Amino acid sequence: MFQQPYHQNSIQLITHRELFLKNLAQTSDFPLALEIEKAEGVYLYGKDGQKYIDLIAGIGVSNVGHRHPKVLQAIHNQLDKYLHLMVYGEYIQTPQVELAEALVKTLDLGCKKYPVLDNVYFTNSGTEAIEGAMKLAKRFTERQEIISCFNAYHGATQGALSLSGSENFKRNYRPLLPQIKQIRHGNFDDIQKISCRTAAIIIEIVSGEAGVRIPDYEYFKALRKQCDLTGTLLIVDEIQTGFGRTGTFWAFQQFGFYPDVLVCAKGMGGGMPIGAFIANQKIMSVFKNNPILGHITTFGGHPVSCAASLATLNVILEEKLLDDIQRKAQIFKDLLVHEKIKEIRNQGLMMAVEFEDFETLKPIIDKAIKKGVITDWFLFCDNSMRIAPPLIITEEEIRMACQTIISVSSLFN
Repeated sequence: MFQQPYHQNSIQLITHRELFLKNLAQTSDFPLALEIEKAEGVYLYGKDGQKYIDLIAGIGVSNVGHRHPKVLQAIHNQLDKYLHLMVYGEYIQTPQVELAEALVKTLDLGCKKYPVLDNVYFTNSGTEAIEGAMKLAKRFTERQEIISCFNAYHGATQGALSLSGSENFKRNYRPLLPQIKQIRHGNFDDIQKISCRTAAIIIEIVSGEAGVRIPDYEYFKALRKQCDLTGTLLIVDEIQTGFGRTGTFWAFQQFGFYPDVLVCAKGMGGGMPIGAFIANQKIMSVFKNNPILGHITTFGGHPVSCAASLATLNVILEEKLLDDIQRKAQIFKDLLVHEKIKEIRNQGLMMAVEFEDFETLKPIIDKAIKKGVITDWFLFCDNSMRIAPPLIITEEEIRMACQTIISVSSLFN
């Protein structure tokens, strides 16, 4: 006997919260469980009428704000044309072509020593982009060893998880990929561990989940030199830092070097799921043979996501959002002054506000959310508050958010 079709009236006696906990797979025993009915700009609006300033932008996703009008228009325009047509790489799809061209233009810096990153492989997420970059490095170099950093986070699938710098996240999922080694992010001595056996080092510009740790300016130049000496690919993970988060379109542009492969996601979609890994044609061409279809995806480069991403890229450039990021970051730093705040680390609007410990921080975060300001902590630095707002946040909104954080910090002894 066939089941009756689902009808919304059937859940009137059951709250969405109960259904959320019952039918949706949970990732912790204490989800925020905020029921959001609408999002606009830097704000989220709850079912109960509560208004929240989103200081984490969906964890670095909504760089141009929630539902930016130009992003919405690009989505609507594409909906009128076509959705999924074919697995990645077979059809010429305008949103993919135009987005790839625009991304390459942001990377053509007139660097004559290294080939321009001019080949884009689109994925559905940052984790998938990391997986593709790992395969690319092994195939191109014909080596197996990959190096990542302690306290790094590159995703949760088996390959990306193997790169994680936290044993706590890995131990219950072993065996993972072999020949993965870790070095200390920003440590010059550890650079020598990169050898002629190393296919690639995968590294963040700013060590994000470690609590926004920023290396010495000369570090990446030394890293680049060692990779050149050993024939190792330098893969830069800009999943959190890309698309303007740190004050330049790509964070690596502030450190005087050029990568072999660039990985991006999060902020590039304007709220739509998309990621990419980008290399030069010579490197990327190894996927074409031995075997043919060396890396494939069904939904990677979905036309609606690509249209949204191109609109996002254009908003960042046309509205000159990069020009004001350092000033806005300084306002946060000037206002977030309290005896409980030990330090503020930042690269642009990627910020970590350090407290004594998690026991001090967690009640402040919880109370701030109740007062209408959403913040978070970091996976590998749970005594620091995450601040990564939409780049469009105004000075007035920054002041309101900081006032709330300071006021709730004073409530706890």
